[in-house]
Amino acid sequence: MILAAAGSSDLLIELGTIFLVLALVSRVAGRVGVSAAPLFLLVGLAIGEGGVLPASDAAAFFTIAAPLGVVLLLLFLGLEYTPDELIAGLRQHAAAGAVDLVANVTPGALLALVLGWGPLGALVLGGVTYISSSGIIAKALDELGRTGNRETPTILTVLVFEDLVMAAYLPLVAGVAVGGGAGRTALTTLGAVAVAITVLLVALRSSGAVSSFLDRLPTEALLLAVLGATLLVAGGAEAAQVSGAVGAFLVGIAINGRARHRVEHLLRPLRDVFGAAFFVFFAFQIDPSALPDALPLAVLLAVVSAATKIGTGWWAAGRAGIATRGRLRAGTMLVTRGEFSIVLAEIGVLAEVDDRLAPLAAGYVLLLAIGGPVLSRFSDPIADRFLAHR
Repeated sequence: MILAAAGSSDLLIELGTIFLVLALVSRVAGRVGVSAAPLFLLVGLAIGEGGVLPASDAAAFFTIAAPLGVVLLLLFLGLEYTPDELIAGLRQHAAAGAVDLVANVTPGALLALVLGWGPLGALVLGGVTYISSSGIIAKALDELGRTGNRETPTILTVLVFEDLVMAAYLPLVAGVAVGGGAGRTALTTLGAVAVAITVLLVALRSSGAVSSFLDRLPTEALLLAVLGATLLVAGGAEAAQVSGAVGAFLVGIAINGRARHRVEHLLRPLRDVFGAAFFVFFAFQIDPSALPDALPLAVLLAVVSAATKIGTGWWAAGRAGIATRGRLRAGTMLVTRGEFSIVLAEIGVLAEVDDRLAPLAAGYVLLLAIGGPVLSRFSDPIADRFLAHR
């Protein structure tokens, strides 16, 4: 009765068709040896509003599923590392985080000023070009089998640094956009930073007790407990204007030992399903018809900021004593932009920065969301050619 009243037959048919298509493209990506994430994005672009085969009934599902996908992807990234490894990485790569901030905010901010978008436009577009996509990078690292590589801790600590910067950057941009005054904006920003640091310290100090408790739970209770805790922490972080991705990552950091292996085994299928949903929804929101006019500027910005990200990753990995192939892997992996860039662009659109902002940001993010994982896939052959000509 409920299903019939809700008219869910169309919904189920659309979802079934979409997941079968995702299965097919995932298989193709595996056979070719590339990440499935770019292909998932193309599927989303095709079935979103303005796409060739719009799936309007499925939109509500993907709206709910996409945040779960990001949360689970980042939870699994956190499971790869211990609290000590995280602290050591943040200390070691603090300078790299600072270089990353300056080098990658600059291209977007300068372009916004050249286009006459003013200080708010510079803040928004600078943030769009700064922040890499933790969700897409997490997926690519797993699919390319690089989670255990020497350069991966460098990548992750730069991503965590970026997400912590976003804890201050997002409320700062939002405060400037609504014109709440310098005092109110500063207070909101400081509050968000304090919440992020508190969540980090609690996760680090409670790691042993959390892992011991979880390991004693039976399978069903363990699954529900970890899923519930992850969503609760991520939601609390979002409510405090801190990235939910940071919260999920820190929950993963707090789980170690035997409990970690059990959690990975239980939640991996959920991560794969909802992770795919995240990529579909991400492209779902982009109107293909708005892209052509913005494409020249988007390509220019993508090329420049891809180069600055590669330079950041190369330098950061080099400081950690990593060789050429690993340094290029780190740089190309960081090229990928994604969900945070869209969030920042939406703030600018609501503040009416400029009509060109939305299609420019969408085209830019789509180029690097697809191009980043592809470039990273071929980083080893590129490095080998570079070494052969030295």
